[in-house]
Amino acid sequence: METLVEEGAFLEHAVFGGNMYGTSRTSVAKVANQAKICILDIDMQGVKQIKQSGLKARYVFIEAPSMEVLEMRLRDRGTESEASLKRRLDAARGELDYGRTDGNFDLRLVNDQVEKAYTQLREFILPTIAKLEGEGGSGEKFI
Repeated sequence: METLVEEGAFLEHAVFGGNMYGTSRTSVAKVANQAKICILDIDMQGVKQIKQSGLKARYVFIEAPSMEVLEMRLRDRGTESEASLKRRLDAARGELDYGRTDGNFDLRLVNDQVEKAYTQLREFILPTIAKLEGEGGSGEKFI
């Protein structure tokens, strides 16, 4: 993966918890060329890299209602050790600061009521879908 990073094969990449993650340029291009919307679930590092890439993208920040709720949700999954939980919560604090800063995201959602969050996301994305459908797959590509 390090070689691919050096070769520029990823739109964004990061290391978290000792693991490397990345989004393949080729995979995103393949989706966009099919006149589909490519949705990425990326962290703050990834958002910053995508913004520098020049790719036309829309940014949605989804946050838990509070740090306490986030911790509870992570604990309830049963997939985190105490060390990994601490790492995730520490990272979340920085991500919240970035996500709540004006201009960093096109839409900010608080994931406290699923139907409300869904409605807000749907209203945000429908104009993009309509534009892609109106272009018949040609024109600007979005992710």
